Amino acid sequence: MTPPELKKAVQDILPQLIAEDPLVRDFVLRTVSNYYDSREETESKFDRVLATLERDREEQSRKWDEQSQQNRETVANLERDREEQSRKWDEQSHKWDEQSQQNRETLANLERDREEQSRKWDEQHQQTQTMLAEIQEQKRRYESTIGAIGSRWGLYSEESFRSALKGILEQSFGVQVLNVNDFDEAGEVFGRPDQVELDIVITNGSVIACEIKSSLSKSDMYSFDRKVAFYQKRHERPVSRKLVISPMVDQRALPVAEALGIEVYSSPQSLPGYQYGSRDNVL
Repeated sequence: MTPPELKKAVQDILPQLIAEDPLVRDFVLRTVSNYYDSREETESKFDRVLATLERDREEQSRKWDEQSQQNRETVANLERDREEQSRKWDEQSHKWDEQSQQNRETLANLERDREEQSRKWDEQHQQTQTMLAEIQEQKRRYESTIGAIGSRWGLYSEESFRSALKGILEQSFGVQVLNVNDFDEAGEVFGRPDQVELDIVITNGSVIACEIKSSLSKSDMYSFDRKVAFYQKRHERPVSRKLVISPMVDQRALPVAEALGIEVYSSPQSLPGYQYGSRDNVL
């Protein structure tokens, strides 16, 4: 199979093997939303709880201020009455002393009530802090779960696409697809000794190097180019084409790919000049 024929085969098969980027994200979000509140819903609940607590605190403070004012007015009125009664009826001083004692007891009861209310408010505040900590922990678990699902989805997608590409090209088009895994003792690729994995397509004696990833960055382009150079040196076989296949490609990586002679196959939204509704941007 000639390179143009291989390119045409990839173009025809890709839409059936991998969903375009927005659809993948929507699928993941819809799946997770059945078990977890979304980040926006969690934050909304958090805000509503805070708003409710703030309103309760303000209302309780207002009531306490009103009660305190009433108490002060009551005490002031009683004191004026006592002075008036003392002036008019000295003989009633004993009874007034009794009344004063009752007033002091009333104030003591009010003070105890205030202290009890303050204690209850402190308990409520502690409960609020505990609830806020639980909300933060729920948020942390939610974000951690989303990240784990996204990472696992990316790995499974890469393996599924790689297996499907190998099966279709080898069985339907007579193309040999290899997964080469060599050990780089000198650290030429990653700067230290490590395994170097590369997908190779061999057709009519030509070697095509492929990189299949759920996302590609600028540094990934450089790593892929070094992998190809390492393969050519190790196996003494020239590579005629370098292809990267990913639904999400960092825009900053595209100029690097062009400079290194790397062909990019991705969703149309990841490529320059994409307009919604157009299919002309699919490589």
